[in-house]
Amino acid sequence: MSRNRIHTLVLIVLSFAAAVLGQTGVVKRVVSKSDKLDFGAGGTVAIVGAPKGSIHVEAAQQNEIEVNAEITLQAASEADLDTLQKVTSFILDESVGRVSITSLGTHDAKYIKRVAKKFPKNLIGLPFSIDYVIKVPRYCDLRIDGGSGDITVKGVEGSLALNSLEGNARLDLVGGGVSATFGKGNVFVTMPDRSWRGNAIDIALAAGEMDVYMPVNLSAELDATILKTGKIENGLLDLKPRIRTVKFTEQSISAKAGSGGVPMKFTVGDGTLRLKTIGKQ
Repeated sequence: MSRNRIHTLVLIVLSFAAAVLGQTGVVKRVVSKSDKLDFGAGGTVAIVGAPKGSIHVEAAQQNEIEVNAEITLQAASEADLDTLQKVTSFILDESVGRVSITSLGTHDAKYIKRVAKKFPKNLIGLPFSIDYVIKVPRYCDLRIDGGSGDITVKGVEGSLALNSLEGNARLDLVGGGVSATFGKGNVFVTMPDRSWRGNAIDIALAAGEMDVYMPVNLSAELDATILKTGKIENGLLDLKPRIRTVKFTEQSISAKAGSGGVPMKFTVGDGTLRLKTIGKQ
């Protein structure tokens, strides 16, 4: 066997060994935590997500909040995981008419200093994620601050304020008002199969694709905008320009739908914005 071939075989063996060591050098642990409390309709639920993790919120039949979280930790040893598990969780903070669900972990330096003054520095910044499934009363206001992860809101009727850095989002709207800002991802919005009787809607996406499904009998003051690159694909055939001399383009639509009324604004920085009728792909 030639020296070059022997050298190649040695490199392959070393690379395989390094890969195995790399895989065995990190251990993971998944921890589940749940909590529940009574909460009447009409209040506000504020959710602060982890740096990574999904947030799924749906309406419940009961006047209560139920939180189910799946916490994923990773470290170099089981002992380190034990240490991380003690400081990685969420808390429910209840006040009159408001409940806050706040993620806790090593990303919050002030929190770590308060609860673990001698916390090992080598564990600060290790990646973790918290995936939430949260049930809330149908009639309540939602405030969601997400990091990197998918977000779903389904069947909740109230004021929705949402901020997310990265991930896909699905908003199945029932009523109320919406103010949402997304960084990067794909956003899917549906409205009830009737004229919207809620408040203003303002949804913005920095980069990605946004699909908006609207009722046939929509009445609204509609603005759709591409800020940089991309285009609008308009499937709403009955829109009329609010100003007769201003035509629709692939970058901008300023329209009156039906008899007008509620302002609805959809904005994409770079990407595609599709306006569609409910029931049509």
